[in-house]
Amino acid sequence: MVELRVQEQQILQSIENNGGKASVEQLIVTLNLSDAAVMRNALTLQEKNLISIHAVTQSIIKLTDEGKLYAQTGLPERRLILAVAEMDGQADLKIAAEKAAIQEQFIQIALGWVIRKKWASYSGKNNLLKLSEVSATEGCDEGLLKFLVNREHVSFDELSVEFKDEAEQLKKRKLVIIELKTTRFLQITQEGKVSLAEGKTVQQEITQLTPELIITGKWRVAKLQKYNIDAPVAKTWSGKKHPYLSFLDKVREKLVILGFQEMTGTSVETSLFNFDALNIPQDHPAREINDIYYIKDPKYGDINSYGAIVERIKETHENGWQTGSTGWGYKYDFEAAQKLILRGHGTCLSARALESKDLQVPSKHFSIARVYRPEVVDRTHLSEFNQIEGIIVGSDLNLRDLLGVLGKFAMEIAGASKVRFKPDYFPFTEPSVELSAYKDGYGWIEFGGSGIFRPEVTQPLGVSVPVIAWGLGVDRLFMMHSGIDDIRMIFCPELDWLRKKQVI
Repeated sequence: MVELRVQEQQILQSIENNGGKASVEQLIVTLNLSDAAVMRNALTLQEKNLISIHAVTQSIIKLTDEGKLYAQTGLPERRLILAVAEMDGQADLKIAAEKAAIQEQFIQIALGWVIRKKWASYSGKNNLLKLSEVSATEGCDEGLLKFLVNREHVSFDELSVEFKDEAEQLKKRKLVIIELKTTRFLQITQEGKVSLAEGKTVQQEITQLTPELIITGKWRVAKLQKYNIDAPVAKTWSGKKHPYLSFLDKVREKLVILGFQEMTGTSVETSLFNFDALNIPQDHPAREINDIYYIKDPKYGDINSYGAIVERIKETHENGWQTGSTGWGYKYDFEAAQKLILRGHGTCLSARALESKDLQVPSKHFSIARVYRPEVVDRTHLSEFNQIEGIIVGSDLNLRDLLGVLGKFAMEIAGASKVRFKPDYFPFTEPSVELSAYKDGYGWIEFGGSGIFRPEVTQPLGVSVPVIAWGLGVDRLFMMHSGIDDIRMIFCPELDWLRKKQVI
């Protein structure tokens, strides 16, 4: 005879009363138990072969908040066409929208659907909306909204063919959500029925000693539940640092161990250090409003404390100064140098490090900097991202040293198996190379540019020895390291991915 604890017997009896099969949700409501309690006892009953557990996954459909609103008040196109009908069949679009209580941002949407459903014609010349001869009968989309409005959710398979087709359209309009839902059913076995009929229940077991049990002495007669380390428990998700932040910490730690010093600075920078100090001319396309974010207020920063440096940069741009260059051959504008921007790359931190009075030769420096560009966001680009910037200052450095550092960096940090370099061009380095790395099962990915700083950069800042430099997309390094193929994944609130991602 199988002994049953009280909750086990309750669950078994409830399943039997429900015809031998019940869902976890039904048992939670019927027995007033938590999800964890039901599943814990269910797994124990399954181990005793008294029940079997089956999982059924199905697509469910439910209304969004906007969908619920339209189910009650009507779709925007329905309200618009009713307003036109009340105005003798034709009306100015704006006036009809006001009568229909349609907000301005939704007018064009409502108009688009009215025309698409052929309920009316529209003239852009006089902004006139006129009813057509087609009857504006209720469509499947409106019927589906009414069908769902009083239901928490409905199985997608229960819908008619017409409703299924319309559900996909309403999903695009963000009026419904279609998602997978897993329901667990518990079914009593023959052994379970026999055990239930025999009805042997063990004494209620105590799981926790309380002050009352100790004071009254009831603990002497109470039966304490044995601690079973194999018993199933509910999943818990402990707090942890975001995997990307952990990755950045590891990168920072490795670079510090290698003797690099971290460079820091503000996100708002002057054009002097973001562009001018890096030998980027003041008429360069990268300085246009389509390629950089300019600060509206305050518009200018103070560069008076860099007087001697600014003067040398000015002469370098105009005629090359003492660098051996001919310069860019234009008249330097001090006002343009003072313009404030959101830094477009981390290289401005390198420029500031080189002009510092604390700079030592030789030395190694790095930064992990947030940078900002008006990029079109896609799977490999963001408008706000991180760069890892590095410079090494020394008297005997050359291109071979740079390539060695980059190759080691890609393999150690990103886990790449191969690297390749190709010539590139930057106004502030010569020679310049672009780094790409390869990882099995992931493919090639471009990380960023590098090179040896030109004399037009180092000499005006007071540095007379070679400086090798690189600026890499650390977000992309993390993509390769973690095996993800969409950079937006790093910053999205995808809880399932965050919970399951291993702590680095």
